[in-house]
Amino acid sequence: MKKRDLYEVLGVERSATAEQIKKAYRKKALEFHPDKNPGDKAAEDKFKEAAEAYEVLGDADKKARYDQYGHAAFDGAGGFGGGGHHMNMDDIFSQFGDIFGGAFGGGFGGGFGGGGGQRRMKGGNLRIKVKLTLEEIANGVEKKVKVKRKVQAQGVTYRTCPTCHGSGQVMKVTNTILGRMQTSSPCHSCGGTGQMIDSKPNQADAHGMVMEDETVSIKIPAGVVDGMQLKVSGKGNDAPGANSIPGDLIVVIEEVEHEFLKREGENLHYDLYISFAEAALGTSKDIEAIGGKVRIKLEEGIQSGKILRLKGKGIPSINSYGNGDLLVHVNVWTPKNLSKEQKQFFEKALTDDNFIPKPEKTDKSFFEKVKDMFS
Repeated sequence: MKKRDLYEVLGVERSATAEQIKKAYRKKALEFHPDKNPGDKAAEDKFKEAAEAYEVLGDADKKARYDQYGHAAFDGAGGFGGGGHHMNMDDIFSQFGDIFGGAFGGGFGGGFGGGGGQRRMKGGNLRIKVKLTLEEIANGVEKKVKVKRKVQAQGVTYRTCPTCHGSGQVMKVTNTILGRMQTSSPCHSCGGTGQMIDSKPNQADAHGMVMEDETVSIKIPAGVVDGMQLKVSGKGNDAPGANSIPGDLIVVIEEVEHEFLKREGENLHYDLYISFAEAALGTSKDIEAIGGKVRIKLEEGIQSGKILRLKGKGIPSINSYGNGDLLVHVNVWTPKNLSKEQKQFFEKALTDDNFIPKPEKTDKSFFEKVKDMFS
């Protein structure tokens, strides 16, 4: 099923400011909130869709990636999200409660129609860099990385907070000129979770957490770019509490520079150096390409600066639009040290008609070649 454009979901222009996007999300969320639409599955789906859209457009980095790559920026396998992934109601309430302020009883709670109340704590995100070769980027790859993350210690138990009695909220009544006003705020004793540690093993910290090494498998799709961030859901730090949810693992792509090939988007560039003799007589050359060497034929009389385009020999598009090309830049190498006989040969060539430059219309200028390269 084709995913809707996120700007269309929130009803804003692509040029909308962060404040306009936030305001549009609040409006949609209040319109389709389950408390206002009990039992309405269509409203619930629109509520979730709006939250998923805001998860991306409300974050400057994710928004930039979406603007450049669309939904494909978050479509990696293996639990990748970071936008466009399916969210449950707990995700929405835990991540976006601050959007709504005092609506629905002082802030959304941890479920449907609960009004204010106990919050589900979400653990912190972890961030790692993964280095990829050009070959791995071209083909896609599965990487296994060791991550040190906080998890709840075995044997830790929790009890209901005696201050808020498990609600996660404390009520305060104040007298004003308009009468008595009742407000709620997160419980200071338990941080709004409604729970406190009952018992914990000695090796655990004050929150009942311990550090643990875990090997995480990451499936990276073909066509990623340097600096792109992918998300592995649920592989960040755990949070305290019986009903907590773990944070996410943010994977930052770092591209390792290739020895011969230079990347530009989906296209690759290769500098090929040939001699005067090879340029004049023509030759065949083996050049570097993704997946192995490729043999190309150079016609006799080829000019320095000629660009040969090998269709489909570049990097796959992350949006599945096909592969880029491999552009071979021909450079005729001028020798710096000549023997006496070689100098005599070139001195005679100075007055030879065959050696006088006579560019034809088909011999494009440097600027025309650059224009063709980017077209």
